[in-house]
Amino acid sequence: MIDAALVSIDLPIFMEQIKKETPWKDSKRNAITVFKTNGLRIVLIALHKGSEMARHIADGIISVQVLEGQLQFNTDRQSLELNKGQMLALHERIPHSVKAIQESIFLLTLVTPLTIMQDHS
Repeated sequence: MIDAALVSIDLPIFMEQIKKETPWKDSKRNAITVFKTNGLRIVLIALHKGSEMARHIADGIISVQVLEGQLQFNTDRQSLELNKGQMLALHERIPHSVKAIQESIFLLTLVTPLTIMQDHS
């Protein structure tokens, strides 16, 4: 887990790192989990121009914030373009897809189901 009482996340450093890694060079996208704890995950995702994250469903509420580039975000009912500095929020269990209109980096925040820790003492 990438977790502590206080976690400092330097997005410019991660944005530089994400484009230096092999998955970025060898595939259509790359991702770095910058924070993960019980109930929340924050992931930095980079997509090459024209790359798409196919239709999928998230189990929790998500937010998508564009840090670089331009994305096309689609649900069954709505489609919108997101530019640098724009973001959206989407409720859980809504099918959606994401396509990079330009080479893009975005921050995905996902509320995840809480795992109940059992005390065996």
